[in-house]
Amino acid sequence: MDLIRESSLIQYFKREGREEGFEQGERKSALEAILDVLEIRFDLSETHPISDRIAAIEDVQHLKQLHRAAIQVSNLDEFRRMLDATA
Repeated sequence: MDLIRESSLIQYFKREGREEGFEQGERKSALEAILDVLEIRFDLSETHPISDRIAAIEDVQHLKQLHRAAIQVSNLDEFRRMLDATA
């Protein structure tokens, strides 16, 4: 007899915690990728206001789109306009 069987509620919370942790890790990676590209291409500092705006974005798919944009835009103003358009 298994006296220490986990309830389905406990199993649910463990599963949800893993999924949330995975999404947060994916979000963090996407943020770092965008900021790295902008730093390399346009010498963007961590204290630049755009950095704060990007860091406030929660949606991972939006961050992935911005990463692609950061690679493709010609200058920081063009990236800012894309950021404004998607906000």
